Formats: sequence, C-alpha cells, structure tokens
Amino acid sequence: MRGKKRERILRILLSGSKTLSKNELSKKAGCSRQWVILFLRELEKKGFAKGTEVKDAEGLIRYWISIHKKPKKYREYMIKEPLKLLKKAKLDYALTTYQAENIVQHHLFPSRIDIYIKENDLQKWHEFLVKGGLYGKGNVRIIAEDEYLICNKRKLNNLFVVSLPQLIIDLFTEGGPCEEAAEMLIKRL
Repeated sequence: MRGKKRERILRILLSGSKTLSKNELSKKAGCSRQWVILFLRELEKKGFAKGTEVKDAEGLIRYWISIHKKPKKYREYMIKEPLKLLKKAKLDYALTTYQAENIVQHHLFPSRIDIYIKENDLQKWHEFLVKGGLYGKGNVRIIAEDEYLICNKRKLNNLFVVSLPQLIIDLFTEGGPCEEAAEMLIKRL
C-alpha cells in the first residue's frame, strides 16, 4: 500500500491547479497527515516541491516513473466499436495509454484501448463487456486498480480520460513510441 499512497500524493500534487493544505492533501489521498508530511519532506529534499507546491513538475514526473510499478491485474476483450460501447457504460472508468493519448494530443494510433476501473467493479465490467464482445486477447484491456487512480479523470469527447500526469506515467510505462508521446505531454504540465 505504501507505493500506492505515494502515487496518490504525486497524482494529486501534479493534477491540482491550486495549492492544497497538508490536511486537504491527506484527505484527498486517503492517508494520514503524518504520512503526507514525511513524504513531502522527502520531495522537498529532492527539490521537487516546497510544502504542497510543486517546484519541478518534470523532475517530479521522472521521480514518479522511478517508483511506479506496472499494473498486473487486467482482463482482455475483443469488442467491435468499443468507444461506442464505453459511451453507454454506467460504470466508473478512465481511459489511458493509446486511446487516451489520441484523444488528448493525436500523436499515437489507438491500437488498444486500456481502461482503468475500480477493483470492486471488475465483475460488473466483465458482464457488461461480454454482452458487447468476447472475453480473451483483444483490443480492449480493463485494468482493476486503486479507486484513487480515476478520481481526477476528465471528460473529453464524451469519454472519461485519466489525468494528464497519470497518462504521462502510463505512456512511459508502456514504452516504445508511447515514451515519445509522453515527452510531448510533459511540456503541457
């Protein structure tokens, strides 16, 4: 859980347009104020932040990449017209990697659709997706993760997309041409 808490804090710091108090940050991240203070001290020593204010966004992203672990729990589906199906979804989600990047900056071909969902919704998503397609290796991948991962999602083109910092991290993790797209997105922070 420790790694997830650090990532929650980083996600909130990099996604926020206003500076939060340490109390607000701990509430949003779902961890204790003491834990937030300890982690912020670590970030200050590295020169990435001063209190809860980000001083070096690019450096903070690169630090996040160094501690990030690629999600291991996912299921794959073959879905005809997956975006049309997603627009009908009544469940919480956020797009990431290829499709999200294509919506945000149109650099990558959306060869696969990766969707973050809440771990508790995995069975509901499975039932929803098999109604519209087939279960097994395919063009759609649902990734059951920490619910805080999709809390800063944005709605673009009637689809929910992860926050910009999360998208950058996911693209770097994916590797290959996604890294080039991530470098382009860093300039937007």
